[in-house]
Amino acid sequence: MKILVVNAGSSSLKYQLIDMETEGVIAKGNVERIGIAGSVLKAKGNGHEKVYEQDMPDHKVAIELVLHALTDGEIGVIKSMEEIGAVGHRVVASGEYFKKPTLVDGEVLKTLEKTFELGPLHNPAAATGVKACIEVMPHTPMVLVFDTSFHQTMPPKAYMYGIKFEDYKAYSVRKYGAHGTSHKFVSQEAAKYLGKDIKDLKTVTCHLGNGSSISAVDGGVCVDTSMGFTPLDGVLMGTRSGCIDASAVEFLARKKGYDAARMVTYLNKECGVLGISGVSSDFRDLIAGAEAGNERCQLALDMFAYQTKKFIGSYAAAMGGLDCIVFTAGIGENTPTVREGACEGLEFLGVKLDKEANYGKNTGSVREISAKDSKVKVLVIPTNEELVIARETLALV
Repeated sequence: MKILVVNAGSSSLKYQLIDMETEGVIAKGNVERIGIAGSVLKAKGNGHEKVYEQDMPDHKVAIELVLHALTDGEIGVIKSMEEIGAVGHRVVASGEYFKKPTLVDGEVLKTLEKTFELGPLHNPAAATGVKACIEVMPHTPMVLVFDTSFHQTMPPKAYMYGIKFEDYKAYSVRKYGAHGTSHKFVSQEAAKYLGKDIKDLKTVTCHLGNGSSISAVDGGVCVDTSMGFTPLDGVLMGTRSGCIDASAVEFLARKKGYDAARMVTYLNKECGVLGISGVSSDFRDLIAGAEAGNERCQLALDMFAYQTKKFIGSYAAAMGGLDCIVFTAGIGENTPTVREGACEGLEFLGVKLDKEANYGKNTGSVREISAKDSKVKVLVIPTNEELVIARETLALV
């Protein structure tokens, strides 16, 4: 079966067509500037690349163009839409409405609308993408796969906040986490690489990118994760503050004259390593700045690695042990200084890095960067969220 994976943003749409017999990507592309002048689709397939520049006023037109590209005489990989067995849609927030991947019908779409306030930037766009696909492919099964699903196994002691229980019940304010498809994928790949049954492993997975989250995976299930009610919580990130005292937020709002909405923007868009360094949210720029003697760039790097290390240590305590640490995503896969800083001082847990392996070339495959005598394995594993979505979709349909 061939499965189309769709990741719709407010003005963008990424896709991959995956042949599930081989789990290989046979076509992919990215639509940019939907509803904005200068709309463009950059598509790859059949060993070729092609750029489509045309007006795309909405996601329905974008989806129509994507399907055209998939059957295009030059870069097309299928002859008709009937070759697509199902479509898997990435959805960021599930709230407590969805516990697992879900087949779309009219009632599901209505329920999905209730999650919009939990993921205001992403969920409405995902719903729009689903509706656009249904219009163009009315007889093809549609499946919602949630970033939060993997974290639904957390026990109440891990996901609850210390607020009035009645308010939790009334408003569903609790920890949900994010990047669940990534954490699931790399924890499973770690077990494969180590030749172990995942049920016998205690793993901390570190998805470190412009948005970063860390998860405790005990026996293959998530028991805790660093992101919270929204992706703002946890370690500091590219532009997000991460953990901060709520009273400090109120104090800053008064001092700066910001209302609640402006403070949320401030904490999401203007803080993190960008706010600390004053230079960039890109870790390549931070490393270059630190090497040139910029103390604020070095501070941002140190804070990020330190906070990552704290989560690793606390999750080892939560699980009662640690067998494996996995680094993934843009920073996790490509920034050895962060990995080194995050593991430094964890020798008491049995973590010992091989410095040469850690600073070795990124091969694009699983790499072991722990020393041979390290009791805890440390791995670098490229993530593949699209493949997880495809697998979940296949399992459901």
